[in-house]
Amino acid sequence: MVSYSKLALFLIPVVVLFLLDVNSAFAQESSKQYMSARIEIWALFYRLMVVAFVIGAVVMGTITWVVWRFRESHPKNKGSITPSRSEGAHH
Repeated sequence: MVSYSKLALFLIPVVVLFLLDVNSAFAQESSKQYMSARIEIWALFYRLMVVAFVIGAVVMGTITWVVWRFRESHPKNKGSITPSRSEGAHH
């Protein structure tokens, strides 16, 4: 059976060579393609930020409405929250 140390000694150089090959593949891009990719990434970032702010505004608006609607001084909430004495206790 192969020990784990021998397996690690074999896999580490293979992984390093693979990563170096991947890096060289990305390094061969032209500067025009690189700038285009950067522009697309920032455009995506800004679009997602707009979506996040819109969702945040909707959530905050909903929270504000709930707090305003169910506040203690609201006319519909003026009634007593304790049961009246005329109902009697049910034991």
